[in-house]
Amino acid sequence: MIRSSQRGLDALNYACYQEARFILVATPSGITLAPEGGAHQSIATPLIGIAQDGLAAFEPAFVDELAAILAFAFDYIQRAGDSEASERNWLRDETGGSVYLRLSTRPIEQIKRAMTPELRQAIVDGAYWLRKPGPNCQVVVAYTGAVAPEAIQAVGLMAEDRRDVGLLAVTSADRLNAGWTAAQRARERGLVHARSHIEQLLADVPSHCGIVSVLDGHPATLAWLGAVHGHRVRPLGVEHFGQTGSIPDLYRHYGIDANAVVAAAATLTPGRPMRHLKALP
Repeated sequence: MIRSSQRGLDALNYACYQEARFILVATPSGITLAPEGGAHQSIATPLIGIAQDGLAAFEPAFVDELAAILAFAFDYIQRAGDSEASERNWLRDETGGSVYLRLSTRPIEQIKRAMTPELRQAIVDGAYWLRKPGPNCQVVVAYTGAVAPEAIQAVGLMAEDRRDVGLLAVTSADRLNAGWTAAQRARERGLVHARSHIEQLLADVPSHCGIVSVLDGHPATLAWLGAVHGHRVRPLGVEHFGQTGSIPDLYRHYGIDANAVVAAAATLTPGRPMRHLKALP
């Protein structure tokens, strides 16, 4: 197990190319490392996790998610099969690989819940509904990692003004995207029944619903979610680094706090004005 940062990218790339097996733990990450500015604030690493072949990238928010992911990871790095992709999620889980955990040192209030087999599998597959959208859902908030409190707060703030708001917890943008693209390739080859995990999750979300995605990382990490079923999407994230301050100050400055999520939802979806929306800086 290695503690590393973006500075180890060359070593990571060559290790994956040589089919080495390891668990890479990178922490702290993003602008959540608020007191330290400069290149320590790694904003591109979620995209590296998606793009790097031979590496399954995760970014959990809660400790029970991390426990489920680690249990999977210790088995995953020992696999060496050449089987075809599973039709359950269309990922190459049979072949195994290395694992990247993008973690944070930010303390987050934990949620108490039973870890069912279904929830554990959804966490490993990349996402689950923390708040399932209703039949008249107008907006879904999709978040990753350390910004979980802001996403949860934003859903509470807009619940009075937008119907059936959904909250999607994304534990692995990498595995969601990989499963989606693999399922598309399968359909192109005639397997018309192929459906990825993210396609199943968003299948019942109304077409008029908007998606606001947010993470402490580059917004392109989750921007593709709108292409899964044609929903409008407003991706929030961090495109610049270097500022130093408190976490609330930096989240507000870069537009990934609860108010920024509410503002994005207000412009993305029709309806009455959001009563709890504050003017953006």
